[in-house]
Amino acid sequence: MPRIKALRWWIIVLLMLGGIVNFLARNSLGIAKPTLSAELGLTDQQYALILTCFQLGLILQPICGYLLEWLGLRVGFALFAIAWSVVNMAHGVVSGWLGLAALRALMGFAEGSANPAVMKTISAWFPARERGLASGVYNVGASFGSVMAPPLVAWAIYAYHWQAAFVVTGGIGIAWAAVWLALYNDPDRHALLSQDERRYVLAGKERHLQSGGAPPSIFGLLRQRNFWGIGLPRFLADPTWATLSFWVPSYFVAARHFDLKQLAIFAWMPFLAADVGSLSGGLIASAVQRHTNLSLVNARRTAFTVGVLLMLPVAFVGSVESPYLAVGLLCLGGFAHQTLSVTVITMSTDLFRQNEVSTVTGMAGTCGNLGTMIFTLLLGKLVSTYGYDPFFVALPLLDVLGAALLWTLVREPTRAEVRI
Repeated sequence: MPRIKALRWWIIVLLMLGGIVNFLARNSLGIAKPTLSAELGLTDQQYALILTCFQLGLILQPICGYLLEWLGLRVGFALFAIAWSVVNMAHGVVSGWLGLAALRALMGFAEGSANPAVMKTISAWFPARERGLASGVYNVGASFGSVMAPPLVAWAIYAYHWQAAFVVTGGIGIAWAAVWLALYNDPDRHALLSQDERRYVLAGKERHLQSGGAPPSIFGLLRQRNFWGIGLPRFLADPTWATLSFWVPSYFVAARHFDLKQLAIFAWMPFLAADVGSLSGGLIASAVQRHTNLSLVNARRTAFTVGVLLMLPVAFVGSVESPYLAVGLLCLGGFAHQTLSVTVITMSTDLFRQNEVSTVTGMAGTCGNLGTMIFTLLLGKLVSTYGYDPFFVALPLLDVLGAALLWTLVREPTRAEVRI
């Protein structure tokens, strides 16, 4: 049977398409929210509670990681994708905020499978020097799904009704799951993987991170400082993405007086910038390694720090007079956040064994979603009193603290352990 050259990159493109459908479904609610508020009478606090239920579902990511280990990536990820798509389509039949809250909790759990599945795939298919770029390519899909959501959802609402937005985005997810089942398999079973590529990938992996031994223990992982070294920065950094996805459309309407057409024009722009940021984290780390004597882990920490520095101007989003300058600052925030976020997510593949990666990624995701949930609750409760400005100031400050923890807590592997 003929082999496909550089098959691993085709696999990551397939995952990138999965990221598009994942975040297309995830962001549909944020774009439809002004319409839902008018038709269902949603308040900001009810909307915050709906988003909190979504984060509660996402908190269960470690369970998703375990299920993916048991079911296998091919079948397991397809089942999760079908589940989140069906639940997303069901949004169109609810008539109140409690129904939306229940569906968002189920959807959060199913969508929580994405990062564990992606990191496990990257750990299996890529050598160490390429993992950051591979993670960035996947996250281009996550950002591009967010880019596509405003015009697609706005079109569905204008052409049909708000229910159509959820039916369309859910149907796309089911179609992707069928493609994943048809095309994906693990490296040791994929009929189209060449022996040369297999040897290249294996030669580029660290010796101490090869799979082996007993399945990972969550309590054992919780005792490792390296877990907290990536989990706590995610706790502090992840609220930025939730703010862009779920609150910025409402901010544009409430504070900048945008209508639905202006949302369709401008709301996707920060996510387009985030697409570029998704690639920059891996590229910065590679450039740092190429031009300095820093290790892979320190190169990743440097890339994270660059993202933090670029986040600082986001503090002025609420204070600038021009709405277009505010859009520009949010674009910079999208770029900066993805630069640092992709970097810290990828570090699970640098610090943990291959059979631990999906579980660690899920646990770190739980930390990130706890931070997002707390931030969302505060935003929903206090925005009507204090406005959005204090929250835009808080986001870069949280990232500064995250960088300090990343540099302080993560322990590098010794030179004797590493083989690349």
